[in-house]
Amino acid sequence: MRKTMSQNPNMLRTMIGIGLTLIFVLGYAVYSNTVESEYYGYETTNTSESQVPNQDDDTVAEWFLSTNMPMTWVNVTVTGAPQDSILRVQADGTPWFHSPFLGDNQEFPFSCEGDGDYSDLVETCDYSTNHEIIISQEENTLRGIVSSVLPIEGLGYLQADNLEEAYDKADELISEEATIITWRMGVYDDGGDALDSVGIDMSVSMVYHELIDVNEFQIDPIEESVYSLATLIGCFSLMLVLPLIIYFSAIYKARKDESKRLDAPPLEN
Repeated sequence: MRKTMSQNPNMLRTMIGIGLTLIFVLGYAVYSNTVESEYYGYETTNTSESQVPNQDDDTVAEWFLSTNMPMTWVNVTVTGAPQDSILRVQADGTPWFHSPFLGDNQEFPFSCEGDGDYSDLVETCDYSTNHEIIISQEENTLRGIVSSVLPIEGLGYLQADNLEEAYDKADELISEEATIITWRMGVYDDGGDALDSVGIDMSVSMVYHELIDVNEFQIDPIEESVYSLATLIGCFSLMLVLPLIIYFSAIYKARKDESKRLDAPPLEN
């Protein structure tokens, strides 16, 4: 290769030209993809709304309510229940996620759904229609998530060909998560019997999601193009380092050999 490049310096110019051409072609591809994005962001309501549970018997610590809206968070709080009693919440209509770590900042890995290659290494949620916790203080809250499809923070993304299709997909996604659910909650003793409701207060809040707006996902194409070009230039520069070293080494060796040849004394006959 040294001999080839030393005898044909046009090879270096050809390599540099091809490299620059590829840089600009790939840079334009990145730029066009950032301008014509196929991803859209949809925004939903994301506020907690208080619910008023009902009782069939005012003397029994059992309540119920019905919902039919797309929702994520469910928070059931009981106040004044006896120590070591059980707060149980049942959803007739769909299973839902619960974990005592939901809503808390943990120092260990936690994933509610627990899917993937590392599901055995992280804390996960229980997925059932019935969840319960042990009463340990004056006020206790059982938290759960009904839908893992809806955006918990109120902003989600999807792929579509145009804005109209994106709006239809977002609306369909949210509508499909609307389920009629009858919630039954109560405070029980170890034997499963409901306690007297005197002094016990039950409050419920839920986070509903309704579609607000859909917008095309946008990023700064100039900034992304600069980053992409810088990355490509760096990659091609690394690819050219070795050929350049070989080329200049060959030139240096050729000049050194030529200098030695010229400085050598003439042969005597």
